[in-house]
Amino acid sequence: MKHFAAFLEAILLTPSRNQKIAHMVRYFRDAPDPDRGYALAVLTGNLSIANVKAALLKDIVLQKVDPVLFGMSYDYVGDLAETIGLIWPDHDRKDLPTLSGLILELEAADKNRLPGIIAGHLSSATPTERWAIIKLATGNLRVGVSERLAKTALAEFGGKTLDEIEKIWHGLECPYTDLFQWLEGRGPAPEIHHHRTFHPLMLSHPVDEQKDFGNLNPSEFQAEWKWDGIRVQLVLGEGEKAMFSRTGDNIGHTFPDLMESLSGSAVLDGELLVGPDFTPLSFNALQQRLNRKTVTRKMQNEYPPFVRLYDILFDGAEDVRGLPLVERRARLESWIARNPQTKLDLSQIIPYESWEQLRGIRLQGAEEQGHEGVMLKHKDSPYVPGRPKGLWFKWKRDPRLIDAILMYAQRGHGKRSSFYSDYTFGVWKGNEIVPVGKAYFGFTDEELLQIDKWVRHHTISRFGPVREVSKELVFEVAFDSANASSRHRSGVALRFPRIHRIRWDKPAQEADRLETLNSFIE
Repeated sequence: MKHFAAFLEAILLTPSRNQKIAHMVRYFRDAPDPDRGYALAVLTGNLSIANVKAALLKDIVLQKVDPVLFGMSYDYVGDLAETIGLIWPDHDRKDLPTLSGLILELEAADKNRLPGIIAGHLSSATPTERWAIIKLATGNLRVGVSERLAKTALAEFGGKTLDEIEKIWHGLECPYTDLFQWLEGRGPAPEIHHHRTFHPLMLSHPVDEQKDFGNLNPSEFQAEWKWDGIRVQLVLGEGEKAMFSRTGDNIGHTFPDLMESLSGSAVLDGELLVGPDFTPLSFNALQQRLNRKTVTRKMQNEYPPFVRLYDILFDGAEDVRGLPLVERRARLESWIARNPQTKLDLSQIIPYESWEQLRGIRLQGAEEQGHEGVMLKHKDSPYVPGRPKGLWFKWKRDPRLIDAILMYAQRGHGKRSSFYSDYTFGVWKGNEIVPVGKAYFGFTDEELLQIDKWVRHHTISRFGPVREVSKELVFEVAFDSANASSRHRSGVALRFPRIHRIRWDKPAQEADRLETLNSFIE
């Protein structure tokens, strides 16, 4: 555990991407199995201890520390693990278990024994080790390591390509012993069943109209509508069916009416939508079906799901990802013809001759049919995991804009834990201001310092790490769409809100009203 804590601290304090990779390669080389496998799971967000929650940790520390002192410290530090690591009062000289030993102990402990086990280990640890224990237990790491960066380190460690790691990644399980044996040349590549596992999706880059359209030939690209659902992968065959989200989570159980209708053998890429007769409803309607443990017959009837197919990765058992897009499209059309479906249809290919013509089609489609915009895919592109340059682009419709008033500010996390960087904003409803959304990006580092200073000087109430501010500062907020929502006091939910501009010049009285926002509801 001490080795892992030192490793995490080194990564956290290293801003360089290449140095982070070097730290990971060194740890994978020096740490034994299964410790390095558990470390990999923690780094990639694939491990957390089910019974260890933030509320439990707070209860444990409040048995040792004055609640007022803890509250003030947490408000100042902004990170629960760091606060507990610094404020924990007890110290002894007992040895800490290994990383794998600690994880297995916490996973096996019942709820009655868990507080005592955690308190004992916190007392045996240094502040850095306490921080590491809490981070790994909650799965809330935030040390600047993405899953892709960890895969890059694995590739460098084992002398493999990133593509080789990507192809097998979602068929692996913690503690990844077979993966490390392969990377060290002590065993074969892990066996992956193509019809039982998720395959990393191919992603796109936003279009830079001025730069890209001057260099790209419109005749070389296929255009399709960009729909406002969620990207999914259907894995069918060998008597099994699964539907994975873009993060590799199997969400098929939430859509039994869809899964029961599927037949054939393939791995398919598409967009999950809800609506009757293949007519998509809003994203807010889709949200009524997401993340539900049980789905009533009424909900299935009100929000019938379907998948609009974009691509095919495996045609039966044949891997077709290396074929050009136009050939994969022909394969997809042939597969649908051989395997008629009631809840799958094909993404429409949009005919066009120039970027200017497509611009008009894009704007008209977004307004009339609710598209998010268009996708541009090079006709010769293979299906490559990740976000390769120059192959696929997304040309989203222009964002909607409103002027909203800052109501509350909350401390951020990680590098932003000392700043008020999470903002709740609202609009006028009669003579009151009602919250309509939250945003925590869209501003520069310099603007963050300005807003943080403003928040501190205009606080009128405090609620733990949250400050209520005087209703004076106006943000121009960009968002992709607005939907009716009974869960929000305003009755409106915004899709992807972000700060577009800070209107230091605009008085709050001139901010938008709820009626304006309601006009955007789709």
